[in-house]
Amino acid sequence: MTAITSLSFSAVNQSSSERNTFVSSLASRNLSFEGFRLRSVFSCHYGGVKASNSTSRTAIQCMSTSTDVPPTVSETKSNFLKAYKRPIPSIYNTVLQELIVQQHLMRYKKTYLYDPVFGLGLVTVYDQLMEGYPSDEDREAIFQAYIKALKEDPEQYRLVF
Repeated sequence: MTAITSLSFSAVNQSSSERNTFVSSLASRNLSFEGFRLRSVFSCHYGGVKASNSTSRTAIQCMSTSTDVPPTVSETKSNFLKAYKRPIPSIYNTVLQELIVQQHLMRYKKTYLYDPVFGLGLVTVYDQLMEGYPSDEDREAIFQAYIKALKEDPEQYRLVF
């Protein structure tokens, strides 16, 4: 069995006649390999080639994916804790952590788009949940840290129609 350790992108980007020559040369050497992985700076390309002397059919399949990866939930939580360093009473902290997870999942969904009505709903729910919090200043600081951890503008959420 032979392994390909590297393959230039010029081989993948060749014209169809050059590609046929490349694949034919693989088939004439009786090379059989399950797949190979090509990496570039911005995307990852996967491909597979199967060649043998007994068949003339050769298939090359390529797929690419974007590396624009959103932050993880733990990174968002960490950003919140870095932005607001004071201790939060456990009854409020538990609810806030759950809200951060839910908002993170919605925020980094591919189809997410800020909606003022949704923003009003989020602010209303937050204000109701934090109604009994001991300090109004801390309540607002927590809100600022919460929205900034999600990489959004807190002022956008506080806009009144």
